[in-house]
Amino acid sequence: MSKNYAITFPGQGSQSVGMLAELAAAYPMVTETFEAGSDAIGLDLWALSQNGPKETLNETHNTQPALLCAGVAVHRVLMSQTAAVPSVMAGHSLGEYSALVAAGVLDLADATRLVVQRGRLMQEAVPAGTGAMAAILGLDDDKVREVCAEGAQGEVAEAVNFNSPGQVVVAGNAGAISRVAELAKAAGAKRALLLDVSVPSHCALMKPAAERLAEAMQSLSFNAPQIPVLHNVNVQAADDPASIQRLLVEQLFSPVRWVETVQAIAARGADVVIEAGPGKVLAGLIKRIDKSLTALPVLDPTTLETAVEAINA
Repeated sequence: MSKNYAITFPGQGSQSVGMLAELAAAYPMVTETFEAGSDAIGLDLWALSQNGPKETLNETHNTQPALLCAGVAVHRVLMSQTAAVPSVMAGHSLGEYSALVAAGVLDLADATRLVVQRGRLMQEAVPAGTGAMAAILGLDDDKVREVCAEGAQGEVAEAVNFNSPGQVVVAGNAGAISRVAELAKAAGAKRALLLDVSVPSHCALMKPAAERLAEAMQSLSFNAPQIPVLHNVNVQAADDPASIQRLLVEQLFSPVRWVETVQAIAARGADVVIEAGPGKVLAGLIKRIDKSLTALPVLDPTTLETAVEAINA
């Protein structure tokens, strides 16, 4: 008897030079997955993820395919170790693409090409230095929305990632986000940290990129999901390819509703939530959102063994 479990996939920020090296040493399908993604775009993603340099790995159009392959690789290894199928999946921002590959909606090659384009379009939409993101810690969601409205002053400043209670990320024009950070501190935030990112994701500044992403999707084949995937935009699972495409387009300029996503996973009866990919960011957030859930990262042989035991218990 296996547990009712879910799989989640991380987004940008979880990458690191050397990621998944131990897992790859034990399971060749990790490097095989990276090779398939690399062949699709003509870039050795495994070499980049293992050797860096960090600055190159952190460029959005490189980070996205590397993390996509990382999430898919971990999922494949996990599925090779258990016959239990997850009841639902979800991904944080870019991680949604990993979930869709895992659910059979997109093949890995198409998804890799698509996220490279997504990264480039995002970067082109907002010239370097003109956009910003900041993490606001210790304010409730409505208060963060208030300081965004006050700090915007005709520019874009929006609450874009609802990561856990008291942790909200804001994005928009650099000047506006700087003002929001100061207003948040004045309003009682524990911290307001400007993030080291090159693109202000999930805000209105991404609408030009979203329009071009919609065009890029037209040439790709999308399938109905074999496992439900909860989407960032509406915290719902979509059944038909056209709806999935629309939700991915909207995702670029819409908030990531992660707190609600974890709550929806719990409402579907999951006991265990696996984070498939490098790092432990989502596992940490999940524990803060719902302490009744067992949240387990899978990123090396040891964490894999722990997760498989939890799933099969």
